[in-house]
Amino acid sequence: MAKTSSDKLWELAAAEVQSVENGGSEEGGGEAVGERTVFLMGSKAGGKTSILLRCLDRSLSVILVLDLSSPNALWGTMEKLMQAAQVQVEKAASQAMQDGKSRAGSKHQMTVSSATRVLPKDYPDRELISPFPVPLLIVGSKYDRFQEFSSDQKKVVSKTLRFVAHYHAASLIFTSIKSESQMSKTKSFFSRLAFNVETSKTISCDPSKPLIIPAGADSFSQIGSPPTTNVDIASLHARNPKDLWKKVFEHIFPPESLSEQKELKDPAKDPQYSEPQIDAMRAQKDQELEEYKKNAAKSWKGLDLDT
Repeated sequence: MAKTSSDKLWELAAAEVQSVENGGSEEGGGEAVGERTVFLMGSKAGGKTSILLRCLDRSLSVILVLDLSSPNALWGTMEKLMQAAQVQVEKAASQAMQDGKSRAGSKHQMTVSSATRVLPKDYPDRELISPFPVPLLIVGSKYDRFQEFSSDQKKVVSKTLRFVAHYHAASLIFTSIKSESQMSKTKSFFSRLAFNVETSKTISCDPSKPLIIPAGADSFSQIGSPPTTNVDIASLHARNPKDLWKKVFEHIFPPESLSEQKELKDPAKDPQYSEPQIDAMRAQKDQELEEYKKNAAKSWKGLDLDT
């Protein structure tokens, strides 16, 4: 489909959800075929389009792309986009659930269930993590430029993204469009997320090499503690492990100034992405999101942050 200047991310998402809601099985009793939609988002000029075009010939894919060459903007970009995406996913699921009450047994109910992830009982650190509501792939782009960083800097970025990915039950891969080998591995992850195609069992956790870590292949014990060189952990007053990693990371890579951060708006609050039917539920869903965060934080109760 040709893109136009009026195309808006959340309008397209809402239209896709509405299409699924209104659709039914084909006449004649044919079985409904499940569909997958993936949204690509990430750092500005971080290589999203280049990666998409290299990985997918015809299909649209969505993933969180983070620019490894700009670590000072990395956490802020990641946090804002993940929060905005989670709000939209929860809104769509809530709207679907309300509509589904009058459509018992319809295909609509499959849409609701697919927005809630249930991890296997043997998933590493299952009781300590907060899974993203839908399958998530974090792509660290511009690895060729990232290689120019010092070994200590690469270690900090690599360990931090490993923690974030595992905390949200996400897959993680570092790549560069200048490397055919890296792009081939990235395309494999895209195929699994978009089309449920089995991928290679390759795993790489070495910070001196491109990371390749499928969801569920890492653990907090393997990741270890935050890189705390020249950082007094006790002085950071972290509220939970994720907050601790954020404070350590931003101590080493201070975030950009507020004027630079203005470009990183929350799409959910941007008028150009308004969706009247969904926005009507915003206040209620924001409150539910806060409750969700509080409940997730309880999982860390009793965990010693100073160790």
